[in-house]
Amino acid sequence: MIVVDGDGGVCAWGGLVAMDPLDRVVKPKTKRAKRFLEKREPKLKENTKIAMLIKGGNANLRVTEVLKDIYAVKKPFAVLYRKKNITRPFEDQTSLEFFSKKSDCSLFLFGSHNKKRPNNLVIGRMFDYHVLDMIELGVEKFVSLKDVKNSKCPEGTKPMLIFAGDMFDVNEEYRRLKSLLIDFFRGPTVPSIRLAGLEYVLHFTAVDGKIYMRSYKVLLKKSGCKIPRIELEEMGPSLDLVMRRTHLASDDLYKLSLKQPKALKPKKKKNISHDVFGTTYGRIHMQKQDLGKLQTRKMKGLKKRPAEKAAEDSGVSPKKSKSA
Repeated sequence: MIVVDGDGGVCAWGGLVAMDPLDRVVKPKTKRAKRFLEKREPKLKENTKIAMLIKGGNANLRVTEVLKDIYAVKKPFAVLYRKKNITRPFEDQTSLEFFSKKSDCSLFLFGSHNKKRPNNLVIGRMFDYHVLDMIELGVEKFVSLKDVKNSKCPEGTKPMLIFAGDMFDVNEEYRRLKSLLIDFFRGPTVPSIRLAGLEYVLHFTAVDGKIYMRSYKVLLKKSGCKIPRIELEEMGPSLDLVMRRTHLASDDLYKLSLKQPKALKPKKKKNISHDVFGTTYGRIHMQKQDLGKLQTRKMKGLKKRPAEKAAEDSGVSPKKSKSA
């Protein structure tokens, strides 16, 4: 008896379950295939997270424009699926996991539209090609990149992320949304930055149950001193969002996803401590010092007499001279 699931991936034959084709161990036959598989292997320092932007089967024009603008902001670390995909992430996650494994993406943004949930966005992330966190957001207002007639930042610019509002620190769902947005927009990890490279700001504000996303370009003006005067110029996209459904990972699974390999953990340095002000203190271990052999300043008044030296060598204390 053969049983095949809806995606045609898992089947059973006589009680034996066959593996999905993407889960099988594939031996490369060419050098190009070998390099491709090596890129997907687990690493101590993982590659920059790539996001996939998927359009639902009933996505309208506004949702399509939002996905295109987010793709323009995320390039080149994003993959945009232009064809419609009929799936419901909160009911069936197999399609998202299939696309994640196929395109090697750990972040996703799914857009859809219906009468019950109009202008709907689902933002989420993967752990081991399975959905970890997923939050549904509704788009109430949208201003695209085309509507703002200002100069834009070049492709691949790393943004500065600013979060305003107590909800990002008090509410657990908003706290997880903040972590998810940082993962989605942070871009590559860089060893150093330059002042002229800080030219793109993404500002998120949580107030009155809504999340306002604004994009600004940083303009460095002359100020008459070394530090330039900073001005912000809105460049789009701008979104007014409201939170709807959430699918959050359990505390144990979330803690497991944050686990780092031992090779990346900093080694503890012995005999070094820090105080509350950040001052470093070090303890040095030395051998017991003989103060009798300590070199001091030579003075005639401290110089030993021949009788004292002879008494020290023989072990007899010298006799004190009688006072007249």
